[in-house]
Amino acid sequence: MLDDDIGSVKKAKHKGVYLLPNLLTSASLFGGFYSIVAAFDGNFEFAAIAILISGVLDCLDGRIARLTGTTSKFGMEYDSLSDLVAFGLAPAVLVFTWALRPYGRYGWLAAFLFVVCGALRLARFNVQVSSVESKNFKGLPIPAAALLIATTVLFFYYVGGAGGTTKHLTILALVYVLAFLMVSNVRYYSFKELNLSKRRSFGLLVASVFLLVLIAAEPQLVLFILAFAYVLSGPVLTLFLMRRASKTKGSHSAPEE
Repeated sequence: MLDDDIGSVKKAKHKGVYLLPNLLTSASLFGGFYSIVAAFDGNFEFAAIAILISGVLDCLDGRIARLTGTTSKFGMEYDSLSDLVAFGLAPAVLVFTWALRPYGRYGWLAAFLFVVCGALRLARFNVQVSSVESKNFKGLPIPAAALLIATTVLFFYYVGGAGGTTKHLTILALVYVLAFLMVSNVRYYSFKELNLSKRRSFGLLVASVFLLVLIAAEPQLVLFILAFAYVLSGPVLTLFLMRRASKTKGSHSAPEE
């Protein structure tokens, strides 16, 4: 009996890990680390672009793992740790060195609050991943919050912002709002039901190509609008769901004549 247990343990140790999705996760982690280094050097545009690249890689590793059947508990835990660095610590360092430093303790507290709320958001997602509705997220996903910070930096340079640091009260307020949204109960569409391998309408293909053309033409502007629109979509979706639920409850509780 003891020999069987030892054999099963050795077999489990020799299973190893799936290479491709974890390599993509490592690349996403590298993007977050590079963003921190670039932010400390004052290369804020490069730091923002690195976060965007990490976002693309983060989408790819999960998709590829599901498509190839290489999902694992190790991969999920590694992905969460990578997300905390790439989408929690990296954007917090970026926004602090770029815009929050002049506000003193209110600035670094805002950056810390962003990191800790991102960590809490990831922890809550990990424990609720099997029980929450797959169509919606509870709370703003940490990659979306990070992408809005990164695209805000790029949009600032796009509209003619001078190089180097800046000071805008709206940036300070934005960081606090994003931190709150990550730990709130506001619902966000998860895009998990978007299966690109299935047949779709021709109009959707045309719209997708048109969107790609817009991004290629004005990437800073279009990406900022998309990120900002997704952050705003949460409160709108939540209000819609609450209103529909109240109407349904009212129709069920209405007395019969």
